[in-house]
Amino acid sequence: MHLKMKDCEEPLPEEGPDPESRWGLIFDGAVNAYGNGIGAVIINPKGTHIPFSARFLFDCTNNIAEYEACIMGIEEAIDLRIKVLDIYGDSALVINQIKGEWETRHQGLVPYKDYARRLLTFFNKVELHHIPREENQMVDALATLSSMFEVSRWNDMPRISIRRLERPAHVFAIEEVVDNKPWFHDIKQFLQSQEYPLGASNKDKKTLRRLSGNFFLNEGILYKRNFDMVLLRCVDKLEAEMLMNEVHEGSFGTHSNGHAMAKKMLRAGYYWMTMESDCCKHVRRCHKCQIYADKIHVPPTLLNVLSSPWPFSMWGIDMIGMIEPKASNGHRFILVAIDYFTKWVKAASYANVTRQVVVKFIKNQLICRYGVPSRIITDNGSNLNNKMMKELCNDFKIEHHNSSPYRPKMNGAVEAANKNIKKIVQKMVVTYKDWHEMLPFALHGYRTSVRTSTGATPFSLVYGMEAVLPVEVEIPSMRVLMEAKLSEAEWCQSRYDQLNLIEEKRMTALSHGQLYQKGMKQAFDRKVRPREFKEGDLVLKKILSFQPDSRGKWTPNYEGPYVVKRAFSGGAMTLATMDGDELPRPVNADAVKKYFV
Repeated sequence: MHLKMKDCEEPLPEEGPDPESRWGLIFDGAVNAYGNGIGAVIINPKGTHIPFSARFLFDCTNNIAEYEACIMGIEEAIDLRIKVLDIYGDSALVINQIKGEWETRHQGLVPYKDYARRLLTFFNKVELHHIPREENQMVDALATLSSMFEVSRWNDMPRISIRRLERPAHVFAIEEVVDNKPWFHDIKQFLQSQEYPLGASNKDKKTLRRLSGNFFLNEGILYKRNFDMVLLRCVDKLEAEMLMNEVHEGSFGTHSNGHAMAKKMLRAGYYWMTMESDCCKHVRRCHKCQIYADKIHVPPTLLNVLSSPWPFSMWGIDMIGMIEPKASNGHRFILVAIDYFTKWVKAASYANVTRQVVVKFIKNQLICRYGVPSRIITDNGSNLNNKMMKELCNDFKIEHHNSSPYRPKMNGAVEAANKNIKKIVQKMVVTYKDWHEMLPFALHGYRTSVRTSTGATPFSLVYGMEAVLPVEVEIPSMRVLMEAKLSEAEWCQSRYDQLNLIEEKRMTALSHGQLYQKGMKQAFDRKVRPREFKEGDLVLKKILSFQPDSRGKWTPNYEGPYVVKRAFSGGAMTLATMDGDELPRPVNADAVKKYFV
């Protein structure tokens, strides 16, 4: 049986949480009629649970499932850079075999035991404990659940939302009794005639007497005694609505928040029982407060990472410009393409980037030099999405994907390359009109610099060797001096060796990139605050800051409301106006927020 090795380097001493902090790991496997699944939960020192689960696409025994669950949990603990770990499981066989107290006689379990013991060397201290099945119910349920769900592709896990219900279901089914009486009717009646409502229980009577002690009746008007002995006039529902409208958005209304509104009305001498919650609900439904509210920058969905399986199979294309001042040759735009695997950047300057220019650039600079890619990702510009582009992709069997409108993160690799190229060029220019002459030198510097995401230079991943820098010619480096002494045959053999080893470099860069993406995803996902939308929801859409608007400084941050026409997985959706007219382009969940009426 072949077991995969850990796809990360050994953690450095300074990485991860406090080396002395003690973490816990609970694991379990499930083999049943529905399928095979495993579950593991890592518990941090504060008691927070971090669950992991997987479904097998192969048949296995219960003992193998237990080993797989244990190994998955240990690997996740290594990725979290944990140093001290307590492992708990209800399989006595797995626990005692890993500890070395039991002999492993089944040949199919020997590789699992050896691999698990090898993984334990990543920790400073590990203790394994056997626990009864009754104390392992959480991961048992997680493993059973994993075995019952069909997982169609990698990392495709059904999302289960757990709601918090504070009352029994029948409480919400009770219909509201509408009698058109103010909330203080029973209190006022009791103060006037000392009479209780019909059908009141002893408990209700006691509560009514306690509440009435805080109220004062004078000439038919009920007042509430404040804690500083100031009398507050009690108002009914209609009066309260009028007060909230006047204080919040009246002639002198400042559209303050609900808590400030409630305090302002208390100071003015008014009171009703649900004052603060009603004020907050009123502010929440205010149209102006919703469209002028601060933009939400917290991501609503988890990060989806893109990775290319081999060099030059997936390119991202974007445009820099219009650039002012224009170059001395009349060029005002830079067309940029980046390979998602090697981070190799190809760029050229043009006076105008038309659809013909884009198609010619793809044919001459990408296809003829690096082969036919399987996928091209662009934004929604008309020069990148047209009939000529569609025909080109059909002829060469290329998949053309578009990022969401006004969402640069969807094509982040080329956006990052644009930013870096602009930074390099603006520091190299002399007259600010010679930037087109500096562009090749900027590309050379970019290609020969180590990229953080791959741990290598794009040049080495493409050609298998590092480029000779101009300074190495003026001041010969050891590499240049050594190559100068080689004969032609020796130099050719050295080059062959470099090309033979290029696959190893690329696999190392691929593993480094996967770890880098995993770390980025974990950091991003910690900031996520889910906002779910479904068909029929009313939403407001962000107004982009670079769009011209006649309102100038008084332009709101949101516009709408719109209706969610269709909601897709990953956070994308299509919107329609209140009249039913569908917007031409989809939007992402981070560009909208719910609208309350």
